Amino acid sequence: MTAQLTFYGHAAFGLQVDALHLLFDPFLSGNQAASISAEEVEADYILVSHGHGDHLGDTVKIAKRTGATVIAVAEIADWLRAQNVKAHAQHLGGGFQYPFGYCKLTLALHGSKLPDGSNGGNPAGFLLNLPDKKKLYFAGDTGLFGDMRLIGDEGVDVALLPIGDNFTMGPADALRAVEFLHPKLVIPMHYNTFPLIQQDAQVWKKLVEEKTNSKVVILQPGESCPIA
Repeated sequence: MTAQLTFYGHAAFGLQVDALHLLFDPFLSGNQAASISAEEVEADYILVSHGHGDHLGDTVKIAKRTGATVIAVAEIADWLRAQNVKAHAQHLGGGFQYPFGYCKLTLALHGSKLPDGSNGGNPAGFLLNLPDKKKLYFAGDTGLFGDMRLIGDEGVDVALLPIGDNFTMGPADALRAVEFLHPKLVIPMHYNTFPLIQQDAQVWKKLVEEKTNSKVVILQPGESCPIA
């Protein structure tokens, strides 16, 4: 198996697993940091962590153009189906075997109202067990929570963690999250898109690598790194 992760800005990532393209939280239109447009990004599956506009983003437009299946909690999946989008509903703690690997929804501490005011259910993160047994954890928008230790117990290879503060974990709590998760590789996200979430990722990288055994990779929008 080959897998490559590409950062598109904010909390949007593309993950190519062999020939399949996964897309996380595709906030592209209206995102000044976005490195790709909703009209050109590839997707076979779109993973939506919660209903806020800077995460649901261009999901409907992209799914209709590509025919992608959206993976989300049941409330968001129902909302998407009403707009003629293919969706697979899961809930927190539940997993499903997809062609790209096993995907389990994890707890996230946040909100999830959809852009039109509809109930988006519970926010979530994603724990992916890829075909070569590599595990990738996309935390979504969340504060620190103690059960991250349980996620870490599963053996996390790559963790994508918010560090922006104000709406999610800030740098100090994100460091504690790394200590709970023990990932081999950690990539910060959800920072510097707006003034309220401005952070110095290089300072955070230095602190994490001084205090843990995890390696930090800071990706600029459009940059990629292999994970398998």
